[in-house]
Amino acid sequence: MPIGVVGAGAMGAGIAQVAAVHGHEVVVADALPAALARARSGHEKAMAREVEKGRLTPDDAKAVLARLTYVHGVSDHELSPMAGCAMVIEAIVERLDAKQELLRTLERVVASECILASNTSSLSIAALAGACTHKHRVVGVHFFNPAPVMPLVEIIPAITTTTAVASAAQALAVSWKKTTVMAADTPGFIVNRVARPFYGEALRLREEGAADCATIDWAMRTVGGFRMGPFELMDFIGHDVNFAVTRSVFDSMFHDPRYRPSLQQQRLVEAGWLGRKTGRGFYDYAEGVPTPVPVEDPVLAQRIVDRVLAMLVNEAVEAVHLRIASVADVELAMTTGVNYPKGLLAWGDAIGPAIVLDRLQAMQDDTGDDRYRPSVRLRRAVQTGASLLDERRF
Repeated sequence: MPIGVVGAGAMGAGIAQVAAVHGHEVVVADALPAALARARSGHEKAMAREVEKGRLTPDDAKAVLARLTYVHGVSDHELSPMAGCAMVIEAIVERLDAKQELLRTLERVVASECILASNTSSLSIAALAGACTHKHRVVGVHFFNPAPVMPLVEIIPAITTTTAVASAAQALAVSWKKTTVMAADTPGFIVNRVARPFYGEALRLREEGAADCATIDWAMRTVGGFRMGPFELMDFIGHDVNFAVTRSVFDSMFHDPRYRPSLQQQRLVEAGWLGRKTGRGFYDYAEGVPTPVPVEDPVLAQRIVDRVLAMLVNEAVEAVHLRIASVADVELAMTTGVNYPKGLLAWGDAIGPAIVLDRLQAMQDDTGDDRYRPSVRLRRAVQTGASLLDERRF
């Protein structure tokens, strides 16, 4: 089954590698020759590492590389090598107009039964499908970076996507040894929506002067058990990317205050301080600059973790309430997509739903900010004594 990938950046190259490793002939296209050269070099280095670690034989590695074809350009003629593909996954710039134009081009190239998939992290799949004549075959297939390593893939059918297309996309991802979850076509899907408070509430704590970046990061790692703190993670992701997702979710949710972006992060983007890739973000990565020392106050750390966790649990509960995903898929998405130490609904049960509710209500009463409003499902869980892991509607 031939697979096409348009976009040879980190995500597209990673997806192409996954498909080739699992036996598919893969056509990789990009408008930039430099991106294709980087992708080819990256694939060669990745296969050399696999051989070095004994996971592939030299012959197997050569066979994987032989299955990859690189195509320069994204016009009808230039994409003609994708005519026989069973699925084409677009992984280009996160702009609706650019993705829509590409999908229209692909429709003129591929066969009528070819599935058109988007790796978008937050754009509407319905809006992407709306640009196409055959809307039923457009589906979201959202990988996480780096695609060859991260196990999670979110499958997002639009209202126009047929069940057969969504099922076929999910089956293909499973055949690539990926863990799949099914998400509703809503802003941010599961992971990028539920995870917003990890960044947003940490930014609010800093803005209020409750603690500095190093202290908040230390608290979330040592007390919260997260692999990285929110500020070091934002610097690692890149503020251009992280802020763009936050802004996209906020705008798409009609400016719901739960998803309000931070002016401090916007200023970093405007200044070009995008994090590790530019040498400066919330932290300064220049050689010789000392690492900031956190205030290792366990009481302060617990307050920080309690506040961020209350927001995260509430967002996970709301995702279930609004039928964005099942309880099981929300838990799976957050533990495999962003490596949270626990599923947020199980974590909420461990803390106690009543305690989470009290913390949210206290913050809302104190600030008057609707960002802290508790989910209706959380209130009902407390009223009925139900577990947050209960799949039933209540």
